Amino acid sequence: MPSTTASTELPDHIRQRNSPAWLVTLLVCAGQFLVVLDVSVVNVALPAMRGGLGLSELGLQWVVNAYVITFAGFMLLGGRAADIFGRKRIFVVGLVLFTVASLAGGLAQEAWQLVAARTVQGVGAAVLSPASLTILTTSFPVGPARTRAIATWTAVGAGGGAVGGLVGGVLTEYLSWRWVLLINVPVGALVLAGAALWLTESRRSEARRRLDAPGALLVTAGLALVAYGIVQTESQGWTAPVALLPMAAGLVVLAAFVAVEARTSAPLMPLKLFRIRSVSSANAAMVLAGAAMFSMWYFLSLYMQNVLGYTPLQAGLSFIPHSLSIVLGSKIAPRLMHRIGAKNLAIAGALISAAGMIWQSGMSADGAYLTDILGPGILMALGAGLTATPVASLGTSGAEPSDQGLVSGLINTSRQMGGALGLSILSTVAASRIGSGGGRSAMADGYGLAFGVGSLVLLCSVLLMVLTLPRHRDTTHT
Repeated sequence: MPSTTASTELPDHIRQRNSPAWLVTLLVCAGQFLVVLDVSVVNVALPAMRGGLGLSELGLQWVVNAYVITFAGFMLLGGRAADIFGRKRIFVVGLVLFTVASLAGGLAQEAWQLVAARTVQGVGAAVLSPASLTILTTSFPVGPARTRAIATWTAVGAGGGAVGGLVGGVLTEYLSWRWVLLINVPVGALVLAGAALWLTESRRSEARRRLDAPGALLVTAGLALVAYGIVQTESQGWTAPVALLPMAAGLVVLAAFVAVEARTSAPLMPLKLFRIRSVSSANAAMVLAGAAMFSMWYFLSLYMQNVLGYTPLQAGLSFIPHSLSIVLGSKIAPRLMHRIGAKNLAIAGALISAAGMIWQSGMSADGAYLTDILGPGILMALGAGLTATPVASLGTSGAEPSDQGLVSGLINTSRQMGGALGLSILSTVAASRIGSGGGRSAMADGYGLAFGVGSLVLLCSVLLMVLTLPRHRDTTHT
């Protein structure tokens, strides 16, 4: 479940307005809820989307990836824009983009229209999410009030990801898949009206710094090209030009991104931060962990509906234990970090999740809920919750206080980027096993193989954590 963090410094320039604190918190948390909800809410609706718009099995992943790649690629740019142009202004711009794109996606008549709408949604989310937290940190003075506000924001983000499957199931079952997107329109309009009336504008009074728009475009385009090339390998093979050329082009574009970041005066991703061992190792571990864990919801949703014949509502209800497990893992992680250390907890969490994936890889066409969904799902989700917090904590522990917002954004970007690439790879793996027949047994075997490969990726992340993560007994910054 994606989250975004930002610097907790008060800006040099704030125009105060006597808006109730609870109302400010409600508005920005509502915006963040929409952003996080839309990462997971579409998973249960995917089979219905495929039937309604004729999406292919592999094409389904782009409904998810179009959102995730642009969200990850533009997130740091969105945070920088909020500092320069004003937090309220950027919050409103992001909310408008997100709401209009939701309307377009809900009304889509062709598959490409839905994917295009999800792309714009991702840009809107990347602009909206960083601004939402920064508004909180600039609206409350340092102390218990700010801590409570940020805790509320974090809980709402976790809740949005957790209830996405249930919300998607209810809307798809009783209305249609289109309402998974259209529901954002009235909610977005209400939040927009409230933001215009009650939010306070703020921005830094220091000299304006230019936005690294070329960097954001390059990293997003590079990821999209690599993901597209990976998808083509399933039908064309790894040596086909239609697969190799996009992947090669994507790597070239990503190399150009690194070159731009090394030379620009205001980089989106300052490369100097990667000289810090904790930052570089934690981000690498997060990419691998995200690549394995992000796809869990996607494949389980397809398995329950395409193989076991669950309705969208049944699938959504089945995800409740998974959601509670990941929230539980996230909640108890800080206490366990204090007892056994952040590095040890990250390793333990990844091993628990890998065990769940190995169990899940044995799914069958006649699987039972307790043994083929509930048991392995709880392990995977609990492990994911236990892993994310200590890795994020280690990823920010070695940076200067002035860079805390930036390195927090980096770790979240790494999670989303890893998830996008992992979904492309694992979807291709599953499709190669399913083949052209697409029967229930073949689909179960394909989804199971995806979980098996995912467990290997997660074990690679464990090895990386063992070898590279610094050992800090207690890390308080999360």
